[in-house]
Amino acid sequence: MRHHTHFSSILITLLFSAFCWPSAMSQVYIPTIDEVGPSVMPDTIAPIVAPFDMPQLQRPTFPDYRLPITKMGAKEGRFVRQQIQAAIDATAERGGGTVVIPKGNWHTGRIELRSNVCLHVEDGANVYFSGEIKDYLPVVFTRSAGIEAMSMGAMIYANGQRNIGLTGTGHLIGPGRDCELWHRNPEYGSFDSRVNYDLPPTERIYDGHDTTCIYLPTFIGPINCQNVLIEGVDLSQCVFWNIVPTYCDSVIIRGTKVHSVGLPMGDGMDIESCRNVLMEYNFLETGDDNFTIKAGRGIDGLRVNRPSENLVIRRNLTAIGHGGVTCGSETAGMIRDVYVCDNVFAGTNVGFRFKTRRPRGGGGENLYYERNRIRASKEAISFDMLGSAMYVGGLSARVPMEVDRFTPTFRNVIIRDLIVEDGSWFLRVAGIPESPARNVTIERVKARTQRLMQLHDLNMLTLRDAELEADEDVIDVSQVRNLYFENVSFKVPDGKIDWQIVPGENENLFVDGKSISPVF
Repeated sequence: MRHHTHFSSILITLLFSAFCWPSAMSQVYIPTIDEVGPSVMPDTIAPIVAPFDMPQLQRPTFPDYRLPITKMGAKEGRFVRQQIQAAIDATAERGGGTVVIPKGNWHTGRIELRSNVCLHVEDGANVYFSGEIKDYLPVVFTRSAGIEAMSMGAMIYANGQRNIGLTGTGHLIGPGRDCELWHRNPEYGSFDSRVNYDLPPTERIYDGHDTTCIYLPTFIGPINCQNVLIEGVDLSQCVFWNIVPTYCDSVIIRGTKVHSVGLPMGDGMDIESCRNVLMEYNFLETGDDNFTIKAGRGIDGLRVNRPSENLVIRRNLTAIGHGGVTCGSETAGMIRDVYVCDNVFAGTNVGFRFKTRRPRGGGGENLYYERNRIRASKEAISFDMLGSAMYVGGLSARVPMEVDRFTPTFRNVIIRDLIVEDGSWFLRVAGIPESPARNVTIERVKARTQRLMQLHDLNMLTLRDAELEADEDVIDVSQVRNLYFENVSFKVPDGKIDWQIVPGENENLFVDGKSISPVF
């Protein structure tokens, strides 16, 4: 039975005016929608400032040699995979340079980048990618949804290359979902249960032979690469995730546009077990998460055990998407040292999403969010750690279980200088009973949402210097320890907060130094 109390010492600011700053935020500037995204991207890359050690990433440079694909016999309107690949290979063999896809309509299958080569897609170029399996053979080493195998790879692929680029303002167009590739989809929600983990990845062959499934190709997917630049290109009609560097070091992704609204699993960017990554001035409108950070899944992710770390996401603009920035749900190798700053998330379902599952392992730590603006249809901030029975069965139950190597955790999350213009909830935490979300600090916030907070399985939340406006007055607290509200004002219809607190389950709940734990 829940305990309901109106805690009258939390004074409601009845004269709360629309989006005036808390005094602690008066000197902080948060970008608006016209100050982020590709349209305002500068030519130069500004110094990278982060709350952890991060190298100053530089664009890779390429020899002063340019080879248009037409010089290799490519003709507009034809299938030109062979000519594009021949141009890339020839340029690499002479020491590097730039391969140019000129204005026009071109059709291709998988393209493989080579060291010291930049593929430049000129303005007015439309590159159409095939939806047939044969155009992505032979199989190559890949990781899909956190599990390694030999399959389709990516539409633009590279493995073990250094100093590679994909630039230009041309348009890359996938085949959409009514194609052979999509119809061999392995049902990613549960496909890990059908993988033979006793086989090494190079013997897990998913080539579509005899109508077997394939790992769907990502759109742009370098793997095991170093010094990668992806800049300016426009992507649409993917069959799967869009920009997906995996096991890469020193990656710059800037000024790109991704359009996948209405396409399930159409993530904008998925960073898979990479380090030293800068994402800036991009625009994403997607059928799934916008920016996603991953580190492997379950058994295979723990075997590889490679984190995603040293990531900076700044000055980006998102529209539709499931999550503005999502950590997880594949988290086996850990996600750490992520800095999300000066972005506008306009119209996502969730703003900041911390997502994992009991069988995924790992988790996230040292995650920093500063000077962001959110307009969401669901939660502004969400910790979704249990998942649903549809995908993980009884592991989604909110009952304590034994901690093992598959038990993930999120800890050390700092969110400050935040504007929430709309949302169904300000904060919703669904932690894992035996592994609650830990050490979360949210400060200097101005938010307007329909509901306030639902806090389940959480240890150490500090909320300070915040002004929260909501249509409902409930804060739901269950299995929470060490909750501290400092200088938090609310604007709710009845002028008081309805604390719904489960008796006997919570410890150390304080508002401005006064205990709000129920007394019996």
